[in-house]
Amino acid sequence: MMDRTELLLAELTDAYGPPGHEEAISKIFKKHLEKLAKVSYDKMGSIIAERKGTATDPKIMVVGHLDEIGFMVSEFTGNGFVKLLPLGGWWGHIALGQRVVVLGKKGAVIGVIGSTPPHILEPEARKKVVEVTDMYVDVGVRGKFDVKKKLGIHIGDVIVPDTKFTIMATKDMYLAKAIDNRFGCAAAIEVMWRLEKVRHPNTLYSVGSVQEEVGCRGAGTAAWMINPDICIVMDTGIARDVPGISGEPPEKLGSGVDICVYDGGMIPNVRLRQFVVDTADKLKIKYHYSSMARGTTDGSRIHISRAGVPTIALGVAVRYIHGHNAIMYRGDYDASVKLVTELVKKLDAKTVKSFTQS
Repeated sequence: MMDRTELLLAELTDAYGPPGHEEAISKIFKKHLEKLAKVSYDKMGSIIAERKGTATDPKIMVVGHLDEIGFMVSEFTGNGFVKLLPLGGWWGHIALGQRVVVLGKKGAVIGVIGSTPPHILEPEARKKVVEVTDMYVDVGVRGKFDVKKKLGIHIGDVIVPDTKFTIMATKDMYLAKAIDNRFGCAAAIEVMWRLEKVRHPNTLYSVGSVQEEVGCRGAGTAAWMINPDICIVMDTGIARDVPGISGEPPEKLGSGVDICVYDGGMIPNVRLRQFVVDTADKLKIKYHYSSMARGTTDGSRIHISRAGVPTIALGVAVRYIHGHNAIMYRGDYDASVKLVTELVKKLDAKTVKSFTQS
């Protein structure tokens, strides 16, 4: 039987929410926090749950993005195959041959991203990565078939991976789609759960942002609306404890909280980072450092909002992100939620002011 955290992760990862179409995830987010917080939205669709502690200020923003990578219907062939546009970062080999769900006007339609059997591929073709725009979804029709009229699929409809949350054989390993970043959504929700009967010297904003996978767009509008004093971004790191990567990388399942020291869009506030590390050391919470030369998080937009926001990205190392199936370790998830909960309990006005020059 699944516990509360597993039920939350299953509910969030099983739901469909590609960029620009996050409403189903937003509803789940609201359902779990509306009795604990004042819920509002920015005009992009990001959801903001506000819970006042013993002081109105400082404002602490904890954000996880609602959206997952997916596709959009771009056109059709005469015999009913569906052509694609990518929503977020895909590497072509990962998508080929995978089951997907087309969210059409008449409801969900199961399909598979077509792949050519190796028997008829020329040697040179086997070496190439197929571009997403050259792929198609086979929804199981034949001959001349009008998928728009008969199945309710239109240009602009979205397509998502078809994978269900699964507890693996060791029980503390979870397999699912969209762990990037339903992990962050679940963590933002659970931090507020844990603070329900706990005094905290600030106002907490647990936020589910939209359209992160296509440019961190909702993070910018949500931050403008909240005007936070501190932001903690909850997002996934990249686990490297798999064959083909040499050495003993720190980013692995079981390595605790991922503290990102640099990514392609943000250098985190150094004083805030040290505060996070000191807190983790004091509480004996396991952590590791990571960096990412390419790619970024919602922090890239939030830390330059208005006059600037001291921001850090925390998360967990996850295997196989940006694909149909990712793997996360429960102990890392628990460590991240515990650390962020403890941080919120300590972030009073004096502490927050110490992170900046003013």
